[in-house]
Amino acid sequence: MTTEQQTDGMWTGEWVERRLGVRLPEPSVRELLGLALRRNPRRAQLLVSQVLGKHVPQLPAVVYRTGYDLGLAVRELLGPEGAASAVVLGYAETATGLGHCVADGLGGPDGGAAPYLHSTRRPVAGIEPVGGFEEEHSHATSHLLLPADPGFLGGGGPLVLVDDELSTGTTVLNTIAALHGRFPRTRYVVAALVDLRGEADRERFAKTAADLGVRIEVAAVATGAVELPENVLVRGAALVAAEETRQGCAVPPAGPQAPLTRVDPGWPAGLPDGGRHGFTAADRLRLDAALPAMAERVAAAVTAGATTAGTTAAVPRRVLVLGYEELMYAPLRLAGALQERLGADSEVRFSTTTRSPALTVDDPGYALRTRLSFPAHDAPADGDGLRYAYNVAPGRDLSLRFDTIVLVIDDAADRPPLHAPGRGLLDRLRHVTDEVLLVTVPALRPRPAAAPASVSKASVSKAAAGAALPPALHGPAFGSYRAEEVSWLLKDLSGITLEAPVEEREEAIQQGGAHYAESLPVEYQPSAEYQQLFQQALSEYAGRIAEAVAVVTETVLAERGHGVVLASLARAGTPVGILMRRWAQHAHGLELPHYAVSIVRGRGIDPVALRYLADRHHAADVVFVDGWTGKGAITRELAEALAGTGFNPEMAVLADPAHCVRTFGTREDFLIPSACLNSTVSGLVSRTVLREGLIGPDDFHGAKYYRELADGDVSNQFLDAVTECFPDVRASAAADTSDREPDWSGWAAMERISEEYGINSVNLVKPGVGETTRVLLRRVPWRVLVRRGAEAELGHVRLLAEQRGVPVEVVDNLPYSCVGLIHPQYTRGATGDEGTAV
Repeated sequence: MTTEQQTDGMWTGEWVERRLGVRLPEPSVRELLGLALRRNPRRAQLLVSQVLGKHVPQLPAVVYRTGYDLGLAVRELLGPEGAASAVVLGYAETATGLGHCVADGLGGPDGGAAPYLHSTRRPVAGIEPVGGFEEEHSHATSHLLLPADPGFLGGGGPLVLVDDELSTGTTVLNTIAALHGRFPRTRYVVAALVDLRGEADRERFAKTAADLGVRIEVAAVATGAVELPENVLVRGAALVAAEETRQGCAVPPAGPQAPLTRVDPGWPAGLPDGGRHGFTAADRLRLDAALPAMAERVAAAVTAGATTAGTTAAVPRRVLVLGYEELMYAPLRLAGALQERLGADSEVRFSTTTRSPALTVDDPGYALRTRLSFPAHDAPADGDGLRYAYNVAPGRDLSLRFDTIVLVIDDAADRPPLHAPGRGLLDRLRHVTDEVLLVTVPALRPRPAAAPASVSKASVSKAAAGAALPPALHGPAFGSYRAEEVSWLLKDLSGITLEAPVEEREEAIQQGGAHYAESLPVEYQPSAEYQQLFQQALSEYAGRIAEAVAVVTETVLAERGHGVVLASLARAGTPVGILMRRWAQHAHGLELPHYAVSIVRGRGIDPVALRYLADRHHAADVVFVDGWTGKGAITRELAEALAGTGFNPEMAVLADPAHCVRTFGTREDFLIPSACLNSTVSGLVSRTVLREGLIGPDDFHGAKYYRELADGDVSNQFLDAVTECFPDVRASAAADTSDREPDWSGWAAMERISEEYGINSVNLVKPGVGETTRVLLRRVPWRVLVRRGAEAELGHVRLLAEQRGVPVEVVDNLPYSCVGLIHPQYTRGATGDEGTAV
């Protein structure tokens, strides 16, 4: 067995053995374990496995083969029939990868695998635990069982419980007690690398088995005992304190910052990233088939990085594949495939980060020589505490230094704390190696077993609980966008006359207090002159839009993970949602689901659409998308509508000149060409409609498909022109890490303008290029304010104003490029915050 526990002929438990008197007398146990000191009041010593790939970087073949052989031993113990019906349960966080390997070995030499589940300390929205138990000596004690299939642990066959060490067996007995009542069976097998139980502990096992009327058997690689001195907890705490005082707070000087490269491994869609929600033999076969191609992608990046770093070798001499806490099996298997791909010129090692706090001593006789600490970055339920990576930094022995570190995480952990300057894990790694590669795999997000009958306050009155959901609409039957690019959660009202001239609509609203969403403005075919303006704007701004699309999408993926679901606010948000979907596909190979939903000011978001989304996805994964912000009215409407629903109300927009959202591509107020036109740049779909008699309690909000305007449709031309600019901005695209807190300065500016012009209602003030364009196209405009210096960028606004006889006033100190003012003559009929007359 090739390990690193022997350094200069010294066992990596000697330091603790000499100073504290903790002993592991059996040679077979000493070969597997080293010793360190915990910073934990429940247990002084930390048994550090040399073959687990957790605290000590190890050859992936050694890690995998140790677990696989343990699985073969369990298979022999159970016999063919027992092995065929067994289910394997591993313990978080240390034994998640070991349990996977045992399940592979239990499946036999023909490439099969036993069904596998591991416990987790990460709750997942929408998935109810089927059980839980306590690990009493641990610093993080609570375990959850979250199989996607609630019956995963059923069936009555043997249950194989896998842990790295069996010290007292208390955790195992807690597990059996927690599960036996719900999933009774006659046989349990405990598989561990080392069995260190004393006689009293073995008697407890026998008594529990007798009380339950079951068999509890143990399979272990090595068996022995831990000899502890008197007052070990007190003496251990004193030794830790003394050593920390001796070491002081000095931080070893960091090397120069290594380059960071993000690598898309091409993870197969729908393949679980591990056993948190269950992993089957079919999943194992899919992973086996995909590993060579994934390793090829990573190896290409490793080789390219070595060339960039200016090393003489074609590949780095030492490579570390570093997993993350419970994510052990996927990076372990990737490390093994990477070793095969790089060949004998490189040595690939594998380890993972951990929650376990422990003392480090840079001594060859101590198991944990160096430690990198960093904040948790996967939004854990137990808070953003510290996490650790041991033996990753080289310390005094530079022969242990890694030339390249490949960090493998799931997308739930790819959040801003990971990238935090000076503190985040990536920054810490970049100072102890020559290059860092970041590989992110999608965390499996199983659908809830049953969708909630109600998902919003509005759905209580507007949608009957349990009613059948209507189907989504797709092009070309509805709209001119491709079917795979958007699912319209709308009711087709194309055969109904809903349009009226602008002045008639305003008068009807004024006289009857009608809601603006009960009718539609007439959709006119744009003039040739105006279409030319659109083409000029598209040519000029496509690259600028592409950059904003990249920034907002990368920000969403960094904060919300790669399992997000896009829900654009129809209709202005829909082309932005499609572009964000295209960027995710272009830059990361992701196929993000995308829906278009209706939100109506004063009436909220479509409750049936929310039910549809909650039926198919986790509410927390849904990101609502819009084109731009004006004053921020829709931002407020969305937040109020989603309160208490489980959906995240934080909206993502292409442009946020109002400074009212956190997630945006830019805050500049520039012309977005999709604001120039109506349906002819929005998939030939109208603005949404909500009118009694047309929309029932179980219907989506409505909209029309203007097939007759197909000759003037530039919807896909707009998308394609922006998409063609993606390669030009990819190198500079990154998540926005600036100060993104909203200050609502746009709303304050509108209040000032309303007062200065004697309007006395911000509802008649429409700020920004997009909203000004809408005023000129759909409302009764009074005048347009243009910021001095921005005139050259607003040719389409000037043209529209000229066509409608609206004066344009150039002013100073305007926070937007332009502002449209609705005619005060129609004050009583203007659309207010509630969508009706003000």
